Amino acid sequence: MSEIGRLLGAGKEAEVFEHGTLALKLYRPGRPKAPAFREAANLAIAEKLSLPAPRVHVVGDYHGRWGLLMDRVTGTSLADEMTPEPPLSAIKEMAALHQRLHREPGTGLPSLKTRLSANIESAEVMTPDLRDRLLLTLAALPDGDNVCHGDFHPWNIMGSGSDAMIVDWLDACSGNPAADVCRTYLLMRRALPAMAEAYVVTYAKAAELSPDEVFAWLPVIAAARLAENVPEENEDLLHLASLAPANL
Repeated sequence: MSEIGRLLGAGKEAEVFEHGTLALKLYRPGRPKAPAFREAANLAIAEKLSLPAPRVHVVGDYHGRWGLLMDRVTGTSLADEMTPEPPLSAIKEMAALHQRLHREPGTGLPSLKTRLSANIESAEVMTPDLRDRLLLTLAALPDGDNVCHGDFHPWNIMGSGSDAMIVDWLDACSGNPAADVCRTYLLMRRALPAMAEAYVVTYAKAAELSPDEVFAWLPVIAAARLAENVPEENEDLLHLASLAPANL
């Protein structure tokens, strides 16, 4: 078996290494095996739908860390094209790729609403009254059954055009595309503020939605993000969560 090679990339949950001609994604030490198997299952669904995602080959324990051996994705991230000022062509390319996912059925993926509800329940920094209001807001929002990536942003899009590939499928769900676009907005809001709102407007126009249909999800998406333990975002996330309607 090939030795683990150089580091290709790293995030909060995992690191990605060269492994022969493939890539090895290793979850951080101490992480359980469940996320590796969940992401592998999500990638298998993406492959069946012919979506632009790496094929997974093996799930296993590598030197005490659980990980996935998968196709190695080449090229730079779409984010590299978006600094310091994102061109409209890159925003449109990203929106078209997002829509491609959202046209597919999310059969076999976990429920997005169920995941949001669980995260809101587990976020400890909210008052009980705010949590109850957010859960009522979530229940009133329209459900869906389309593929939602759950972590769709320019750093997870490698390459461009017909060669573009989407990575990091751990949080893929079945749900309403507007919620997935709202999650993208929230993830870009701090790092690429000039692009975040423009992305919502561009996607909404192409998908024949109104931006309001996307932003209706913002309080619950922000509240669910609180469970991910990103302390520097907590103040902003709590402010956004507090925008949930008081009376439904």
